[in-house]
Amino acid sequence: MSLRKQTSSHPGPLAGVRVVEFGGIGPAPFATMLLADLGADVVRIDRVADLTDVEDDGRSVVNRGKRSLVLDLKNPRGIEIALGLIEQADVVVECFRPGVTERLGLGPESALARNPRIVYGRMTGWGQHGPKAHTAGHDLGYIAGTGLLHAIGGAGAPSVPLNLLGDYAGGAMYLVTGVLAALHHVTQTGTGQVVDAAISDGTAHLGTLIYGMLAAGGWRDERAANLLDGGAPFYDVYQTADGGHLTVAPIEPKFYAEFARLAELPEDRPAQHDRDRWDELREVIAQRIKARTLAEWTEVFSGTDACVEPVLSLREAFDDEHANARQAFIEMDGVIQPAPSPRFSVTPGHVHRSAPMAGADTAEVLEEWGVGPAAEALESGAAYQREGVNAG
Repeated sequence: MSLRKQTSSHPGPLAGVRVVEFGGIGPAPFATMLLADLGADVVRIDRVADLTDVEDDGRSVVNRGKRSLVLDLKNPRGIEIALGLIEQADVVVECFRPGVTERLGLGPESALARNPRIVYGRMTGWGQHGPKAHTAGHDLGYIAGTGLLHAIGGAGAPSVPLNLLGDYAGGAMYLVTGVLAALHHVTQTGTGQVVDAAISDGTAHLGTLIYGMLAAGGWRDERAANLLDGGAPFYDVYQTADGGHLTVAPIEPKFYAEFARLAELPEDRPAQHDRDRWDELREVIAQRIKARTLAEWTEVFSGTDACVEPVLSLREAFDDEHANARQAFIEMDGVIQPAPSPRFSVTPGHVHRSAPMAGADTAEVLEEWGVGPAAEALESGAAYQREGVNAG
């Protein structure tokens, strides 16, 4: 295993950007982790309670690169200190249900009054308005209404795509995109604004290509019946002789021809795009893949344009030859984790610290940011109630 060394003389492309994160669960911590990876100074306002929750525990990888302080947000002095931090920041990120920060006196109106340049990022499942805006939920429910969950899986029932499609692709990545766009707007106009990032919105936006194909008649509104959903036998996952799995994805004719040659498919097989005989072709391919082990097929297709790859487990991925060559994983305090991405030629991203325990940096941050010592506002119990936080 070749792990990327976290040594860099460059602070990252977001060096100098200050971010205040109101700690919570779900995709918001991942979004701020990405900002920290890219060089932003991210300060997370935490609570002390519930440290057994991995999202709040110092072991949580998504809190890497950040600093943590604890404020009592039921205490007027704690609110004033939080506003003082916002006054010194460029970005605020919160993941509460709509209206919670307003009730605390920390909503967008209060933040922009103290700092007209602030970018106020709001991460929710359903958005800031609409009939479901105030209801709890999780990734699976947020993406169900987009139609995309219906499109994923076998003919029998939809599959659960982890929480990557909604929370992290439709949620966190859209929040980061919105924050970066709003920061650019600040540099052009000096004016901050609110970024309303809803998982349901972002996931729907991710499906633009599929919705377009549906409108054009190139996509059937059913599972396992289309080019990219496992319906096509040349875009699917097959089991090998030893119980491993191989992805087969040679869509283009020249790549399919390479696959057919290397897999030694019979000459009298059904044509690639003869949809009426896809079931027959799938059986032909399945029988061939079943004839060898995963290691044998990996060797056969290695370095070719057949678009065939072995399915690796999470731990096997750490030892993948290509991942090692790119040093795609790093190790910090014994925890192997993905390295910062994307990569920059002049200002590479860098993970400069592991996730802190809640409140570990309180005094340091308050002094460094010029907010001042405020021991009376620090909390030994819960900093704020969990029920106000959106589920992820």
